[in-house]
Amino acid sequence: MLRAMDSAVAGLRSHQNKLDVVGNNISNVNTFGFKSQNYTFKDAMYQTANGSSGGKAPTGSDASVTGGVGGTNAAQFGYGSMQGTITTDMTSSTPSYVGGFNAAINGSGFFITKSTADKIDQSGATTQENSDKLKAAAISYTRVGQLSVDANGYVVDANGNYVFGFQPETPNASVPNYDANKNNLVALRAPHVEAEGGGDPTYSWDEPSQLKSVSIDNDGTIKGVMDANGQAATVIIGKVAIASFQNQDGLLKAGNNTFTAAVGDNTGVATATMPGGSTPTLLAGYLEASNVDLAKEFSDMITTQRGFQANAKMITVSDQILEELVNMKR
Repeated sequence: MLRAMDSAVAGLRSHQNKLDVVGNNISNVNTFGFKSQNYTFKDAMYQTANGSSGGKAPTGSDASVTGGVGGTNAAQFGYGSMQGTITTDMTSSTPSYVGGFNAAINGSGFFITKSTADKIDQSGATTQENSDKLKAAAISYTRVGQLSVDANGYVVDANGNYVFGFQPETPNASVPNYDANKNNLVALRAPHVEAEGGGDPTYSWDEPSQLKSVSIDNDGTIKGVMDANGQAATVIIGKVAIASFQNQDGLLKAGNNTFTAAVGDNTGVATATMPGGSTPTLLAGYLEASNVDLAKEFSDMITTQRGFQANAKMITVSDQILEELVNMKR
């Protein structure tokens, strides 16, 4: 079989893979929080016909030089192209205002969501211990802060996953204190209010009470309004947590606008903190748009299509050569 045909088949396969990546990017041009991917090629293995030789210097004096062999370069046959890397572009995109109980992260970082409501212990002695606990907690990280409150009073995202954050010591304090709960990430939930007998209401986290409205601030604080003895009372549900990674490019896409991490992966140390300070703040009422650049994707699609056509033509030419060889017998 001709080497040219083998190389062309490898080229077809690698160009088809790039078209798959480009097609996925274009299909998600309007997906909130989507991060586009980039595909690169690399050359395949080589067969060495002749190795590289440094030669041998001649011997003797200027008057009588004898021997010696000139150096030669290597001669190699290539076998086409292969998939190089598929990287995710994690740069932030333009926030779009949609209003309501939504938020976008104004910088790098991810909302912490999970399918179960069990708390995540962050009381480790070292940052690495807390990072390992965070990665082992089966968390779905997302850039899409499309939030709502379910029938059980929990704050959930568009996938129905619980949104995690920090719970204040008391929900009705004018200045909430998180010191007692700073080492625990919990599924944020509306508090329960007791307002019997016309006295001052008391609050607890045992069961939720119905909220009249809910909102989120730029510092991640989620506030709710509920009825207490016929009066509207504002309570602090908690403050959302933002996860940060040394290398966020090492995250794995898991569909549904989510990413996952695991102990021993290439994301480095993971931390969960409150918005503000060194951690980006939020943009209340906004959602992050897709970062797909249509101009780039269409350009990549054209060049990749031409590369695919060129490799297909090489297979046609190889087929014609083989046909000539067969016809020599006639």
